Amino acid sequence: MSPQSAMQHALALAEGAARAGEVPVGAVVIDPASGAVIGEGANQPVANHDPTAHAEILALRAAARQVGNYRLTGLDLYVTLEPCAMCAGAISLARLRRLVFAARDAKGGAVLHGPRVFEQPTCHWRPTVIEDTGHAEAAASLLREFFRARRA
Repeated sequence: MSPQSAMQHALALAEGAARAGEVPVGAVVIDPASGAVIGEGANQPVANHDPTAHAEILALRAAARQVGNYRLTGLDLYVTLEPCAMCAGAISLARLRRLVFAARDAKGGAVLHGPRVFEQPTCHWRPTVIEDTGHAEAAASLLREFFRARRA
């Protein structure tokens, strides 16, 4: 799977989350060597009655089960929204090679905003962070539409 199609897959997962009444965020863990999807997830905290059921966490859990290790070295995570502090911490603990995200999250994000988890001296592993500006508007639009509909 190419980087372009990986983010498109994450956007499709986010759309599914929105249809299920969840905040539309999708995440995909990819093996860059083969292009294979190793794990994926869409937000499910409401359905799972679990505040930790963010797309990134679910994708990391699935990937860890697939590879048989909690360390996901050499793998890449594509996510439609800048990760929060919890997810950024999990990404660091998983030792992912690269994080690619689409939309910035000035309010809840923790990579470019807020606590900037990967910049903290207590952060033991820092993935390469790439902002996917080519998909940022699609991801942001999905979020805006979701919250606009909820306020209507």
